[in-house]
Amino acid sequence: MPDDPRPAQHPATLPGNVFLVGLMGAGKTSVGRLLAKRFDKTFYDCDQEIERRTGVKIPVIFDIEGEAGFRAREAAVLLELAALHDIVLATGGGAVVCEENRRVLVQNGTVIYLRAALEDLWQRTRHDRDRPLLQTGDRRAKLEQLIMQRDPLYREVATLIVDTGKQSLHSLAQQIEQRLREHFQSAGHARQDCT
Repeated sequence: MPDDPRPAQHPATLPGNVFLVGLMGAGKTSVGRLLAKRFDKTFYDCDQEIERRTGVKIPVIFDIEGEAGFRAREAAVLLELAALHDIVLATGGGAVVCEENRRVLVQNGTVIYLRAALEDLWQRTRHDRDRPLLQTGDRRAKLEQLIMQRDPLYREVATLIVDTGKQSLHSLAQQIEQRLREHFQSAGHARQDCT
């Protein structure tokens, strides 16, 4: 029988699904793509999947169906994606607002909260026209309000909390990979703060 050419720490040895939560602009999609490659998993972005299925951009859904209509679509897609195996999923920033979504995330994978500072979120989203909740006169104030509302919910579901800071995407992905390995190797360790 030939030797297994894979190293002992092969990415595929990380079990199950990885779900990324955090506010818009935290880097869930960009980091998620890198993590999927590192872990040999399939990447999905919940918002992009909604757009693919409806054939329109999320702001159009908000215009026609309102936030409640969008959240209903989001919950249905999240439930379906979370049932898949060996995926990395970037969730929408508001997915955690729905209690059922939080339950689905916790029960179906390892949840990583990408926590970003208000200033970083504002810099990354201030010119973005595809984020309906930020189409206000004061984006910074709206982001601050969203942080206050959602941070406790992100913390509630998070297995790991990772501060994004100013590091590169590759450094961030490497840090997350290391923390995930530590998490799975340390029995009974339910939560780690990574700063």
